[in-house]
This record gives sequence, C-alpha cells and structure tokens, in this order.
Amino acid sequence: MDWAALCDRDRLGLLEQPASAITSVAFVVAAAGILAGRPRGSLTPTREQQTVFALLTAGIGVGSFVQHGPHPSWQAYVHDLPLAAVLVFVATDAASDLAGRELSQGWWLVPSAAMVPVVAAGPAASTAAQAAMAAAAIGLNLLRAVHRPALRASVLLALGTAAAGAVLGRLTGRGSRCGPESLILGHPLWHLLAAAALWRLAAAVGARRPSMVRLR
Repeated sequence: MDWAALCDRDRLGLLEQPASAITSVAFVVAAAGILAGRPRGSLTPTREQQTVFALLTAGIGVGSFVQHGPHPSWQAYVHDLPLAAVLVFVATDAASDLAGRELSQGWWLVPSAAMVPVVAAGPAASTAAQAAMAAAAIGLNLLRAVHRPALRASVLLALGTAAAGAVLGRLTGRGSRCGPESLILGHPLWHLLAAAALWRLAAAVGARRPSMVRLR
C-alpha cells in the first residue's frame, strides 16, 4: 500500500484529507465503547447522560469525516456543531454534579443551537466560540476533579490526553510531512487522542451524588 497517498496534503478519491478523514472514525469507535461500557442497574441518570454523550461523540466523528472527506459546502456546520454540543454538554454535566441537581437540557442545547449563526459568520468566530466552550468545560471538570475524588483519575487522565493531542497536533502541523514515518502526525493524531480522551471522560459523565435531587 502506498502510505504516502494517505497524506493530508494529497487528495485520495473522495477524501479531501485522507489521513484526517480516516482517523475521524476513532470518534465513532469511542462512542461505541462508551455505549458498550456504560453502567448497568439503577444508575438511571448515568445511563441517560452517557447515551447522549456517546451519540454526540459519534456526531463529531461523522462531522469530521464529512469535513475532511467529501468536504461539501455545508461541511463547517456538520463539523463544528457536534463539537460545540459535546463541549457544552460536558460543561453542563460537570456543573450539574457540582451543583447537586440536574440542570435542564436547555443549558447545553440552547448554546449548541446558537452556534449556527456563529458558524455562518466564519471560521474565526466559530473557533473563538469553541475556545470559550472548551475553557468552560475544562474549568468545570477541573473543579469536579477537586470536589469528587472518586472521579479525579478519570477526569484528569481525559483532560491530559486531550491536552497532549492538542499540543502534539499543533507542533507537528497538518500535513507538514508525508510518508509512512509521519502518517499519524498532526491533525490525525489529534483525532485519535481526542477520541481517547472522550472515551476516558465517559467514566465521569452522568456521575452524581447519591443524595442528588433530579429536576425536570
């Protein structure tokens, strides 16, 4: 197999950026792992939250494949909206745990829907909005790690994996080098580590104190 043909700077059939398109599948695999490993029994809030989390994670993979693969004119929406939804969902889930009550779905659905005009405004606006959402998700989950020792390892490992992916992805660059020795560099590497981070964070998603009162 010609590994160089998979480099992100060379189109391969219907794939605009082959390596990034292929590694987008990692998010779908992570989503399947979340569903397969979700807790059973009486932890109804956990099961519900993890199911939503898994579907949103799969949505990232689908959107990423559309952007890096066929790359239609509407690719920015299908790529950015699921990512924003995951960030706000993760932030809301952590806030619910910290507050000791279940927050309304509006706390993550409304900001996610509000991203539609932001994406339409262009990449700069969408990137800035996602950065703010990511900061909220990271901050609230760090607080969760402080106040919930039982979840600390899962949360910190997930955040550390995501941070490593972001740093390595930026350092290597998208399509900066080609060839078999650099197939999983840059953005494809970010996909793999980000998917692994979401899978690891699933252990904390939906976790609530036993005395927590669920509000509808």
